[in-house]
Amino acid sequence: MYKNIERIIQRHSNFTKLSMAFFYAICVSIAMNFFWQPGHIYSSGITGAAQLVASLIEKTGMPLTTPVLYFVFNIPLFIVAWFKIGHRFTIFTFYAVIFSTVMMHLIPPVRVHFDPIICAIFGGLINGMGTGMALKNNISTGGLDIIGIVLRKKTGKSVGSINIAFNLLIIFGAGFVFGWVHALYSAMGIFINGAVIDAVYTSHQRLQVMIVTDQPKEVINCVQKSLRRGITIVHDAEGAFKHEEKTILFTIISRYEMHDFEEAIHLSDPYAFVSITEVFKLMGHFYEPKVE
Repeated sequence: MYKNIERIIQRHSNFTKLSMAFFYAICVSIAMNFFWQPGHIYSSGITGAAQLVASLIEKTGMPLTTPVLYFVFNIPLFIVAWFKIGHRFTIFTFYAVIFSTVMMHLIPPVRVHFDPIICAIFGGLINGMGTGMALKNNISTGGLDIIGIVLRKKTGKSVGSINIAFNLLIIFGAGFVFGWVHALYSAMGIFINGAVIDAVYTSHQRLQVMIVTDQPKEVINCVQKSLRRGITIVHDAEGAFKHEEKTILFTIISRYEMHDFEEAIHLSDPYAFVSITEVFKLMGHFYEPKVE
């Protein structure tokens, strides 16, 4: 019975990941063919590098389009992901790249020329949404997402920030090929893309939680049952209003766990005082679920 349940859960997980891979493929294809290509805007990461190289060799007549180069550039990154991140992660990333390559060819580019600023804004929004949703479901869109995840494990930097840092060369390439005005528009689009990724993909964002409670055992049990988090206990605290004995609890959670944490507090001690602040830097061990 339990094996049947596990199989059902696994199938549902696989279907969700494939759906997100296809969702990303639709997003990047719309961003590419509706906004980036017509507006001469470069994307971030490997997609932008593929655009840049395709633009440089376009006049030679070589049959190397942006989708083809996008797939070719991702091949070495599949190897990195296979050994550094996880096998299932790499397999579904491969699906995302294949779907994207095919959809970029199938979705026809629009003939209407939008304002380059509109192209930069909407291209970044749509692609960032697709990338963030893919990462949120533990799959990658290829390219710098893989590098970002690997480096995030070592440095703690956000995926969007790493993505932006790697794209300076893309911006300079856009300046040399299409002019520095379009380089500025590309930089705007890359920034928006990274900001939307960080807004959607919240599991890397850390929050410090301080809980003041008179029911510490119930709170600790409920929080640790819902979340795999260590908790630091400060005994013998005193409330200044009624001079009642309190206990202060400290822990670190990810923003993605906020809903589960709030439910745990509501069940264990709805009258607890809770303060939540963003963490600027985190040193020491912080448990992250393994990406498979």
